[in-house]
Amino acid sequence: MRGVIRTVARIFGDDRIGTVEIAVRIGAMFTGLVQACPAVVEREGMRLKVSVPELDSPLELGESVAINGVCLTVISCGDAVGFDVSEETFARTSLGDLVVGDRVNWERAMRPMDRFGGHIVQGHVDQVGSVIGIEELAGSWTFRFEVGIDGDRYLIDKGSVTIQGVSLTVVSPQAGQFEVAVIPHTFDVTTLGSLSVGSRVNVEFDVLAKHVEKLLSARS
Repeated sequence: MRGVIRTVARIFGDDRIGTVEIAVRIGAMFTGLVQACPAVVEREGMRLKVSVPELDSPLELGESVAINGVCLTVISCGDAVGFDVSEETFARTSLGDLVVGDRVNWERAMRPMDRFGGHIVQGHVDQVGSVIGIEELAGSWTFRFEVGIDGDRYLIDKGSVTIQGVSLTVVSPQAGQFEVAVIPHTFDVTTLGSLSVGSRVNVEFDVLAKHVEKLLSARS
C-alpha cells in the first residue's frame, strides 16, 4: 500500500498525499477484490437490478458500486438493488450482454479505512476484450485474453489489469494478448468460473500507467 501511495504522490506532485486524497482526486475507487456475486433480477430498458448480497453495512442511495468492473450509482435498494445504465455504457461494456439470472461481480467503493488488497480500480472500462483460451492446471487455471492492440502499451509482465472487476496479474503480454493465473478461491468467489472461450469481458488498464503516459507525453 505504501508503494502505491508513493507512486500516486509522484504522479500528482504532492508527497503528502494519502489514501483519502487519492480517493478524492481519482473519484470513487475500488480495489478489484470482488465481495459478492448477486444475480441479475431485472433488465428492462436502461434499468438494471440485481439481488441484494450480504452487506457489512447498509447500502445508501447514491452510493457507487462496481458491477462487473463498471462503476454504477445505486438508485434504489429494497428487495433488489437498482441502477440506471446509459445506452453508451450498455454498448461499450459487457453489461449489454447480461440477462436475468446471470451472476455479476459486485464491489462497493473503497472506504479510507479499508485494506488495500488489490490495485487502484476506477470502474471505468477501457475496452471490451475476449477470452481466447482457458487451461485447467493442477490446482489453478490459466486464462488468455485478447484486447485491442492500442491497449498493449498498458500491459507489462507482472503488472495489474482488471477483468470483469477482478484485479489480476498480467503474464506474458504480447501484441494485445496476455494471460492471467486464477487460483481456486478467485475462480469460486467471482464469475470468472462461468467464462468460456469467446466470452466478452470488461477490461480496465492500470490507471497509474495511464497517468504516467499522459505526464510523459506532456513533457515531450
